[in-house]
Amino acid sequence: MALSFKKDLEKYKDLDEDELLNKLSAEELKQLETALEEMDPENALLPAGLRQKDQTAKQGTGSFNRDSLLKYLEKEAMEYKDREDILPFTGERKGKAFVPKQKPIETRQEEITTLDPELEEALSSATDTELCDLASILGVHTLVTSSQSYDASKDGYNNVIKGEKMTPVFDEPPNPTNVEETLQRIKNNDSSLTEVNLNNIKNIPIPTLKDFAKAMEKNTHVKKFSLAATRSNDPIAVVFSDMLRENKTLLSLNLETNFITGTGVQALVDALRDNDTLTEIKIDNQRQQLGTTVEMEIAKMLEENNSIVKFGYHFTQQGPRSRAGQAITKNNDLVRKRRVEADQ
Repeated sequence: MALSFKKDLEKYKDLDEDELLNKLSAEELKQLETALEEMDPENALLPAGLRQKDQTAKQGTGSFNRDSLLKYLEKEAMEYKDREDILPFTGERKGKAFVPKQKPIETRQEEITTLDPELEEALSSATDTELCDLASILGVHTLVTSSQSYDASKDGYNNVIKGEKMTPVFDEPPNPTNVEETLQRIKNNDSSLTEVNLNNIKNIPIPTLKDFAKAMEKNTHVKKFSLAATRSNDPIAVVFSDMLRENKTLLSLNLETNFITGTGVQALVDALRDNDTLTEIKIDNQRQQLGTTVEMEIAKMLEENNSIVKFGYHFTQQGPRSRAGQAITKNNDLVRKRRVEADQ
């Protein structure tokens, strides 16, 4: 089919286009111009007036005037004659009115249970403890509440049915850390400050968190820094990545439960390639997943890093998870070998 189609086109190679155009009339040239117009009716990005050539012969009515348009529509509506009804409405009602049927109300009589006089006398004279024991024997002890069984027993929970006392669970107390005082102590390189805990303090301003990172660059005493659930985002992760390149004392960094995305984690991963002192970092439970690309970069970084022995993150892909687990095992083996050599 393709060869026969090409053979049919051979006869058009030697045609003179100029001669054909000269033979066309003015009307035929106008039709040809309309056909060759570069229009795209399906392009939604173009305005409606540019998707197709204007073929109207009417003259424009001028700019849009809302009042004149409303007057014109009202005039047309008033002049339009309504269609006459075949049967004029007289208001007469035909047929019977619908009356719903009333269902009879069923009266239910309660059944009165009668017991033997001896049994009724025994039950009326029984104590609450004996009634609870009888209920457990008959298999209806679930109808007795814990408070009833507790009240029935004189010596506490010594009867057959034992209720469980609820243990109250109180809210976790707020973090007592003084943010401004802690920041000043880090700037002063206080030797007594070795651990900073800012967890669950959600009202720390972003500039203050950046000041913490800047102050940690020159601090030589803080070993553990925790910043979990503080609403930290990517800019905070970037400044802390710059801190990891300068600080050679910090051993543990916690950034869990924040709003850090793959961009911020990638900055931390790049910084950890230049850091050989940090042994623990936690970045799990962020607001959104990091993605396969970032997880692969994390696994590659852990394979190159020899100091990290704890990495807090739940991998979603099997490949990076396996590589990261092998890298962490390798680093722990190196730490164990160093400890054994030091003991010898």
